[in-house]
Amino acid sequence: MKRYGLWKYILILIVLSFGVIYSLPNLYSPDQAVQVSYNSSSKSADLNLQERIQSILDSDSSPSIVEMNEDYILVRLENYEDQLKIKDLLSSNLGSDVIVALNLAPTTPEWMRAIGGEPMTLGLDLIGGVHFLMQVDTQAAIKNRQNGSLQDIRIKLKDEGIRFGNTYVDEDLSIVLSFRDKKNKERAYSYINDNYTQFITTQDFDSQDVIKLVLSEEQIEQIETDAIDQNLTTLRNRVNELGVSEPIIQKQGKKRIVVQLPGIQDTAEAKEILGKTATLEFHLEADLNTPRFSKTSYPWKGNSAPPAFLKDEVIIGGDQVETARANFDENGLPQVNLGLTGNGGDRMAKISGDNIGKRLGVLFVEQRTRTVYKRDEDGNRVAVEETFDVKEIISLATIRATLGTSFRITGLDSPSEASELAMLLRAGALAAPMRFVEERTVGPSLGADNVEAGIFSMALGMSLVLLFMLIYYRVFGIAASLALSFNIVLLVAVMSLLSATLTLPGIAGIVLTVGMAVDANVLIFSRIREELKRGRKPLDAIDAGYNRAVLTIWDANVTTLIVAVILLSYGSGPVKGFAITLSIGIVTSMFTAIMGTRAFINLIYGSKKNLTRLSI
Repeated sequence: MKRYGLWKYILILIVLSFGVIYSLPNLYSPDQAVQVSYNSSSKSADLNLQERIQSILDSDSSPSIVEMNEDYILVRLENYEDQLKIKDLLSSNLGSDVIVALNLAPTTPEWMRAIGGEPMTLGLDLIGGVHFLMQVDTQAAIKNRQNGSLQDIRIKLKDEGIRFGNTYVDEDLSIVLSFRDKKNKERAYSYINDNYTQFITTQDFDSQDVIKLVLSEEQIEQIETDAIDQNLTTLRNRVNELGVSEPIIQKQGKKRIVVQLPGIQDTAEAKEILGKTATLEFHLEADLNTPRFSKTSYPWKGNSAPPAFLKDEVIIGGDQVETARANFDENGLPQVNLGLTGNGGDRMAKISGDNIGKRLGVLFVEQRTRTVYKRDEDGNRVAVEETFDVKEIISLATIRATLGTSFRITGLDSPSEASELAMLLRAGALAAPMRFVEERTVGPSLGADNVEAGIFSMALGMSLVLLFMLIYYRVFGIAASLALSFNIVLLVAVMSLLSATLTLPGIAGIVLTVGMAVDANVLIFSRIREELKRGRKPLDAIDAGYNRAVLTIWDANVTTLIVAVILLSYGSGPVKGFAITLSIGIVTSMFTAIMGTRAFINLIYGSKKNLTRLSI
């Protein structure tokens, strides 16, 4: 029998130590908790807030532990029922200047966290929470992009001295520009072709002096991709504002987004925040000299005052807002302090500097959905979700001096409205509206039942497999059993270190990994038995059995790993959860089945030169 190198034993001990250390945090289950933070990103938790929370909890006599962190305060509780009760209690007593959210508080010892030891993240099906599947209206994103391009083109044509008439975005999402004469039309055609290469430009449109700008297929695809990416970013920002622990926000297919919020049970509250599409637009007030087609009348938000006319040209939009903070003005009225980006500040400074004495309007823009009934091709009445914009004036103030990157918005109805507007602006506006196509709630009790059932099935499967291996392969069965246990520890450690999410299908992947690890050992042990039947000496049979089985094990596991990687790359939801554990499990099982069992067998039989019989 070949001598097993010392470095291999050292490597196995290092890997085993790694597995034990980084799997240990999973023995410390998190506490149910309520997280409280100020809704202003610029304001951190302080002693005043902690004292307010402690006073409310003392009056309720609820068993709890209050901890102050850098940005928030955490209230640890004993069970889920207390968690819901305390959340409602704090929400109703603390006011609108704070965010109260359900969370999970880690119980992992400090020394483990210092070296990166954290427990695995549990999926929605194991911890409970809400699941949303949302459809992104990419057509609205294209329309928004075209409206923005139209505004830019109008400004540039004015700067070039090119006169034009009516302009609009057509039903087919193309830009239509009309001209009074052929000379201006030809100048515009040449300028647009030179500076707006993303458009396919057409001059012939119903034999009128009209230019039609159509987006190419590549541009449309890029806009749709950008809209999905922007919505993903915005949703993540909004979820962060809610303080949800370990959310899952990912793309599904081409136009859908999955959002899973562990620990959240109030679907109405979550939907209100996630689905809200709100932003701001800044317009100059229209005067008597403003052409009719260049101005629009808007109502006031929460005000019965007569509508006001604003110019159609957008000075800056919500995408130019960098910071937003809700507070109160000198009269105690709610306001939102804004900080603009560099480009936004420069444009605001130029426009405001040129229009001192005129009034600047702030439009609150919200995209909503409504159900309308239409007839399909067969004449049947069907319900169709339709999006529309609601634009209302929240402020119309005289420009007294040149505005820069920082200014404030007043005229808001309540502190809660100011807080919500600030939060939405900080998180960013959705690039396109979304509608909820699927929603479900997983209760914490069901999640706990899933965990219990998953652990039970895994334990039962492992026990039966280990029993079989011990009875059928005896000493070699002990080696397989130790390797199998080592494999589970190592798998859990790797998943914890990578912050992988464990789901119910993921537990199924672990069970499958156990089977594959056993299969590898069975192949090796069967080879050894074959070599013994051929008359080989026991030590030579062990060498030959391992050497002959290794290639077969490699072939079987690598092909399975390729499939697992494909599932991981292109799958989503349960498929991805299964693929994660399977991929990691294949790698760890190969290590333990080949190196782990070989090391144990060498320790038992390696020093016995005159060995005549194996316990296999």
